[in-house]
Order: sequence, then structure tokens, then C-alpha cells
Amino acid sequence: MPTPHIAAAEGEIAPKVIMPGDPRRATLIAEQFFDDARLVTEVRGILGYTGTVGGERMTVMASGMGMPSLTIYATELVRSYGVTRIVRVGTMGGAQDFLELGDVVAASAAHTDSAMSAARIPGVQFSHAPTFGLLRAAVEYGEASGTTLHVGPVFTTDAFYQPNTAVGAQMVAHGVLGIEMEAAGLYAVGAAEGIETLMVGTVSDFLYKKGEMSPAERESTFAGMVPFAIAALQS
Repeated sequence: MPTPHIAAAEGEIAPKVIMPGDPRRATLIAEQFFDDARLVTEVRGILGYTGTVGGERMTVMASGMGMPSLTIYATELVRSYGVTRIVRVGTMGGAQDFLELGDVVAASAAHTDSAMSAARIPGVQFSHAPTFGLLRAAVEYGEASGTTLHVGPVFTTDAFYQPNTAVGAQMVAHGVLGIEMEAAGLYAVGAAEGIETLMVGTVSDFLYKKGEMSPAERESTFAGMVPFAIAALQS
């Protein structure tokens, strides 16, 4: 049933959801990967489409930017629409020298500086992890297709413009592959609501070397990561 933030009618959202941050990216994914895609919600400009992929019903819906926004939409999708699997697709800053622009990363864990998870279980430093079955399916897709997928931890931050520059360096030293703003929030929703989750991201720029995608490239760069998301959702 509709929520304060999602206008889709009952039955219009599929149990399996691809979740980019950018509404325009949701449109592009629907147009290029879905058959018979239909717009089912557009509250506050957050677009959601439902169609079929390989004969299976699937929804792609934007989350907006950051953990608070994603948490609202993911929670409402679960509680009001019965969604059971969500795979986020987005961009991230590459944190290791071996990564190149356009490389795809699956987040096997998500560290965070956000206080959102601290409030879930007071006194506990919550560990943010994906559903193993979805991660395994993404890895197996990469192996079968000959497409490289980097697997490792990411850092989910609340601060796009990080005032403490030492944080990024410390994250790199501790082996994170990328820095982004949503994965830990999605994994926390998955744990709290009992659904399956995974984050797959594309490297759009770097922390400590030159190279970055243009705003237009960031919006349209999804072809590499979406097949991993679809493979995970269909597993």
C-alpha cells in the first residue's frame, strides 16, 4: 500500500528491487534492462519502475543520496510492499591504487562514521554485511562472464566533503576498496527487517590519484554493474 514516500499501488512493486541513488539512473536502467517497464511511483521525484528481466518481475527504484534517505525507502519497501531482496547500484570513490575508473566493486562489508547504526542497538558497534548468497551469485556471474568484480569492504560516510582528511587515509590503510554513502544503511535495514541485501558500485573517481568521471558519465555509468545486480537478484 502507498506510504508517505512511495505512491505505488499494492502489487505494483516486485519483491526484488534494484536501487540506484539517482532517479535518472533508475529511468535509464528501466529503459535498457527491463521489458515492459512502467512507472509506478514518482513522489518527490524519486522514480520507481516495474517490469520484467528474463521473464521475472523486478523493480528499479531510486533511493536518493545518503543513509537516511535510503533507509526510509528501503524500510517502506519491505514493510509496505513485501520486498525481500534489494541490491543497491551506485558510484564510489576508489580507495586502492589497483582500481581503475569503471571498475565494479561488491561490498563484502561496510564500515561507517554514521551514528544511525549506533542508535539501533545501544552499546554495540554493529557490523554491516551483505547477504552471502547474493554476494556469491554476483561473484559467480563475474566468473562465468569473464567480467572482473572486486570484492572487499567499503566505507560508508555521512560526509561527502569530509572535514577530517585523515579518515580517508586510515580507511585506505585498513583495506577499504571504496568510499560511498549508502551501503551500511542498506545492510542495516537488511539485518533489522530480515531481507537480503547487497551493494555493487562503480568506481567514478579516486581518493589519492587523478581521474574522475564527468557528472553525465556518473549518471549514465551503470551498464557494468547492473548485470551483477540482476544476477544476484535472480539467484
